[in-house]
Amino acid sequence: MKYFKEEKEKERIICLLCRHACKLKEGRTGMCGVNKNVGGELETLVYGHPVAVHIDPVEKKPIYHMLPGSTALSFGTVGCNFRCPFCQNWGISQEHKINTDINVSPEEMVDLAIEEECESIAYTYNEPTIFYPYAKDVGVLAKKRGLKNIFVSNGFETPEIIEDMTSWVDAANIDLKSWNDEYYSKVLKGGLEEVKDTLRRMIKKGIWVEITTLLIEGENDSDQDIREMAEFIKNDLGPHVPWHLSAFHPDYKMLDHDRTKLDTLMRAKEIGKEVGLYYIYLGNVPVHGDTHCPQCDELLIDRTGYTITVNKLEDGHCPNCKREIEGVWK
Repeated sequence: MKYFKEEKEKERIICLLCRHACKLKEGRTGMCGVNKNVGGELETLVYGHPVAVHIDPVEKKPIYHMLPGSTALSFGTVGCNFRCPFCQNWGISQEHKINTDINVSPEEMVDLAIEEECESIAYTYNEPTIFYPYAKDVGVLAKKRGLKNIFVSNGFETPEIIEDMTSWVDAANIDLKSWNDEYYSKVLKGGLEEVKDTLRRMIKKGIWVEITTLLIEGENDSDQDIREMAEFIKNDLGPHVPWHLSAFHPDYKMLDHDRTKLDTLMRAKEIGKEVGLYYIYLGNVPVHGDTHCPQCDELLIDRTGYTITVNKLEDGHCPNCKREIEGVWK
């Protein structure tokens, strides 16, 4: 696809990667700091220049309902289209200086994943939408060689990008950071309605989606907000969509804010269960991330940290009641 559209009469282009739709005159760079109008074309300045490459358990993304126990080659670049004050990777996400001495072609990235016996590639650490042209070139090659592709995102992709993703992205973990549109727009520099639209579109297009909410006490953890988020997931996306509730720890511009207590996460989990969500997991706390059958409550997968100690799934089904368990299991 073409990642921009031209406005020749105004001598500018409009970036189609994310919903900021930055309008760029010649030589100007978008809000992300890494996509630039060069000669009337959109140039992704971080193409081929990752700053973080690691081998991670797929559970760390977090993706719990795809190839449990497998590893994902994970990489990211500098830059982001949000300004979250609690960002844990702010050292790269809020950085615009690009190290062009690092060069990793899509072919080399896929070769590395194969060599390291990974079953997937994850586009993560910063916002992958801003390096989508690079991610897609990696992902298309990965898919041809039998690897899965995981997009770990803030959910601010344009409808055009979501449509394009369906050809190569298998799974996505999308942040639902708040239930307050003003907080999204003023503090995070994003938009709640846009993220909700992204989630609906991805689900409709058949991308396996899991959701993460970083709970920050006093910011997004009211019973009403949690309940309304859970109801949105159940009613708009489906009760089977996994919801990861993660604990905040002080970082970046929120060093003076308290760490989220386990009781807060447990309260949120109970509300989600009352609403009717099947799969709710807690993150950044020392508890098991077990998967139980929604029908008979059989323990299906026992997760201790990022380690799978039990996996009873039989061809994606509960061994007890034979219910099909939602996910990507092969």
